[in-house]
Amino acid sequence: MSMHPRTCVSAISTFRLSLPEDLAFWANHGVTNVGVSVAKLEAFGWDEGAKLVAEAVANGLHVVDLIGLGPFHLARPERWGAQRDRLAHSIETAQAVGASVVVFTTGPFAPLTWDEAADALDEALTPVLREARAAGVDFAIEHTNSLRVDVGFVHTLRDALDLARRLDTGVCMEVNACWAERDLASTIADGVDRIRLVQVSDFKVGTLASSQRLVPGDGDIPLARIIAAAESAGYTGSYELELIGDAITEEGYDRAVPRAVAALEALLPA
Repeated sequence: MSMHPRTCVSAISTFRLSLPEDLAFWANHGVTNVGVSVAKLEAFGWDEGAKLVAEAVANGLHVVDLIGLGPFHLARPERWGAQRDRLAHSIETAQAVGASVVVFTTGPFAPLTWDEAADALDEALTPVLREARAAGVDFAIEHTNSLRVDVGFVHTLRDALDLARRLDTGVCMEVNACWAERDLASTIADGVDRIRLVQVSDFKVGTLASSQRLVPGDGDIPLARIIAAAESAGYTGSYELELIGDAITEEGYDRAVPRAVAALEALLPA
């Protein structure tokens, strides 16, 4: 499989595989542009995992981003130090493997209000952002489905862009979480300067769980229209497949991931 240079496969798409298994899967299927999972790095061992990925990079792998970075608990400042350390470790790893973006979710906020949570995130993140800028690594806020208040308080692309401007970060546009937003094309056009990554998957109307995603073309999201809007706005970054759920595991990674790559690439400009 020869990949389009702007197609990327997130390690979430092979959720049940370990880091070494991801690397083998990518090599076997010709996946050359990837998002590496922080959780899988941690499970294997940060330093040894980074070395494995760096070896793969030396052999042609391109790491677009680090993903799956656990959130701050915004109402509990006593826990921020550990998460800052984790973010700092992610910056070091991103540098080591050549990733330019670290994607993160904002964290749960109850019992804070939305605005109080934004203030808390600003305070919690500021020291790490200084380190990231000095290292040439960008942070991107990922907005989440409103069912996932356990991992984030930002549930629309528009709010993510507003918060990113305040914090001077980027945004990971999660299509599965924003495809039904009002006037989405205008939001993309107004915020394209902040969009660092676009995550792509499909969704079947009537599904009642946020984590039941589909291969592009198997559901109801108007992906061609959304990608066209991003392209018209001047977006030039990667489109990252983030597949998860029963349909993906039942089909099997060996079939679902290559099929998703082909479906996504059919929507991208040559």
